[in-house]
Amino acid sequence: MVAVIKTGHSIRGMLNYNENKVKEGKAQCIGQHNYPLDADRLSYAIKLNLMQRQVQLNENVKRNTVHISLNFDPSEANLPKEKLLEIAETYMGKIGFGQQPYLIYQHHDAGHPHLHIATINVQATGKRISMNNIGKDKSEPARKEIEQRFNLVKAEDHKKIFYRPDPVSAKVQYGKAETKKAIESTLMYVINNYRYTSLPELNAVLKLYNITADRGTENSRLAKHNGLLYHILDAKGNPVGVPIKASRLYANPNLKRLETLFKRNETVRPDYKIHIKRAIDQAFFRSNIIMLPQLIKAIEKEGIDTVIRKNTDGLVYGITFVDHKNHCVFNGSSIGKEYSVKGLQEKCNANQIKTTAEGEKIAFSKQELIEILEENKSMLHFNELPKFLDLLMKAENDYEYVAKEFIKKRRLRRGL
Repeated sequence: MVAVIKTGHSIRGMLNYNENKVKEGKAQCIGQHNYPLDADRLSYAIKLNLMQRQVQLNENVKRNTVHISLNFDPSEANLPKEKLLEIAETYMGKIGFGQQPYLIYQHHDAGHPHLHIATINVQATGKRISMNNIGKDKSEPARKEIEQRFNLVKAEDHKKIFYRPDPVSAKVQYGKAETKKAIESTLMYVINNYRYTSLPELNAVLKLYNITADRGTENSRLAKHNGLLYHILDAKGNPVGVPIKASRLYANPNLKRLETLFKRNETVRPDYKIHIKRAIDQAFFRSNIIMLPQLIKAIEKEGIDTVIRKNTDGLVYGITFVDHKNHCVFNGSSIGKEYSVKGLQEKCNANQIKTTAEGEKIAFSKQELIEILEENKSMLHFNELPKFLDLLMKAENDYEYVAKEFIKKRRLRRGL
């Protein structure tokens, strides 16, 4: 079992997230604690008002909501409701929330069974429950004891990590669901679980699910006020529909909050570069990769998505790797010079010559190149195919090709 604890400042937002899942048929409120009625008889107003009245006893507590998820192994999908309730109540008691009002929701929108528990950290006496080091000091010991007591799969034994963000199992599609709900569902997981250090890196993950965070143009009103809008993207990557302000979304993922996360992630993600480096090195070692789409396809098997960054003229200027296994995002250049888009292209160019058994270097035949292009055409735009073919068929003495966007303009010397 894996327990995740998040705090916030909006009781209504926390409840809406879970209640919207119930309305969509993706969740069920299966239990309550310290409420006057059973869970199936509680109205939305009762759920909300009881918590709101209690947090008003201490208005100095700004982050007064506590949203907990208890995640179980996929093999435990058939745990009975009674056992889930007992696990939740045992856990809440052991972390110091046994006397708090809380609601227990069973969600069905992911590849593994999990519960969401909505509660507050202001007691009936008005005293605040400290959240400092609650994960290390209380949650972890409680988790281990519960795993033993209820014979659950231990978190330490479950090495496999789901490569796709949860609860997002598919790309957001405009018109398929209400825009705000669709964006909110994706953001809640990605923002809290991925390690990114800039808005472009966060967008590298979000764009995989047809969402982007937009600061506006440099001199726009949005940019001047440090605002942030979230858009749904169509199949071509263009914004569609009405954008949603960060302030309207649960947890208020505005620029100020994101910048705090950028700084925190800077300190925790460096050790995770090795997985991406190893995947790329092994891909080049195992196969004769001569174009980036081949590399992209190869490292996808290792749970790594690749986002190619282009300027307004369509020229490639960067590459970003999204490691779903370790939930980390890295620009290629931050991993190492040879992993930048220029460095990787140079490796591909170097591989465009084969060596015979006698050591003689020969170029790929035209038919071989066409077969490679056909194999990878799903990852290329139709109008890019001629460019790739021209590049790959260059004369042997021109294999040190560097795309023009990487060539620095030479300064003209003035005569003395």
